[in-house]
Amino acid sequence: MNNRLIIIGVVLLAALYVFFSSIYVVNERDQAIVTRFGQITDIRTEPGIYFKIPTDFVDSVQIIEDRLLRQDISDLRVQVSGGAFYEVDAFLTYRITDPRLFRERAQGQLAVVEDRIATRFAAVLRQVYGLREFNAALSEQRPQMMLEARDLIRPDVEQLGIEVLDVRILRTDLAADVFERTYERMRAERLAEAALLRARGQEQAQSLRAIADRQAVEIVAAATRDSEIIRGTGDAERNRLFAAAYGQDQEFFEFFRSMEAYRNALANTGTTMVLSPDSEFFRYFGSNGEIPAGNPNPAAPIQPTAAPITAPATDEPALDGLGIEETTLPSITLEDGSELTPTVGTEVPAPTEEPAAAPAQ
Repeated sequence: MNNRLIIIGVVLLAALYVFFSSIYVVNERDQAIVTRFGQITDIRTEPGIYFKIPTDFVDSVQIIEDRLLRQDISDLRVQVSGGAFYEVDAFLTYRITDPRLFRERAQGQLAVVEDRIATRFAAVLRQVYGLREFNAALSEQRPQMMLEARDLIRPDVEQLGIEVLDVRILRTDLAADVFERTYERMRAERLAEAALLRARGQEQAQSLRAIADRQAVEIVAAATRDSEIIRGTGDAERNRLFAAAYGQDQEFFEFFRSMEAYRNALANTGTTMVLSPDSEFFRYFGSNGEIPAGNPNPAAPIQPTAAPITAPATDEPALDGLGIEETTLPSITLEDGSELTPTVGTEVPAPTEEPAAAPAQ
């Protein structure tokens, strides 16, 4: 009885082993390759439960990926056409589209495929970067570079039963040594540009300062000229008025001038004068304070008229009526195309009117 139970148990175990070893499951993320004595007999790409010859001695099943796979490459040193070096991070996505070819060419091992893809991917990136200038990867050419890299690597990996779907460039940075040299070069360029702008500004400042100094001298000269003309005209008018007054009453005029002379000469100045009492200067001292008799027939009074004040005529061009020659002012053209010109302040602002005084209460 016991032997029979053992035999039944062994038969059941053998039946279960045969049953479970004859089925295999393919899910939606995998593909299955069925081989018999090393030869591919069947390929399953659809998910489901499938049967094969029991045990793994005759038929064996190899499960491979059916989803998108990713191959990364980082810190790849590439050289552009100008001789500069970049450090590039990139990746590509691929899928196993031909399981039979993948089994025959790469033994169905992803490690073998990844090594070959990495080697070819690095070569393709160096080729793409080598055809372009320094800043191409940082410009609008970057999408074109990724498409070009994808098209270049596709023929090689298709021989392994793999299709490359996309290539992406994550980072493009200058190498450390190139970065330092580039930074120093850019710094030198900025310093040179700043020195040039500073020198041009100093040149313009010197030019404007010279123009302002010349204009100041010319303005002062013109004002001095006009003031002398006005002063001379006023002196002439004063002399004319004195002459007219002298012609009306000569005796009174002489008396008035003598009084003015006494006031100015005999003031408390500490000056000692030694004069003869009979001198003309003391003519009116013996009059006992009497005013000389007026002229009974004075001349007709002369109405004073102001002499015209005129500036000398000149043919020289003037600026703002001050006799200043018009000068072309310098200007500076900035990098953005705008033009910087100095402020011209030759126009005299209108005087501010003082408020009228309030009437006295």
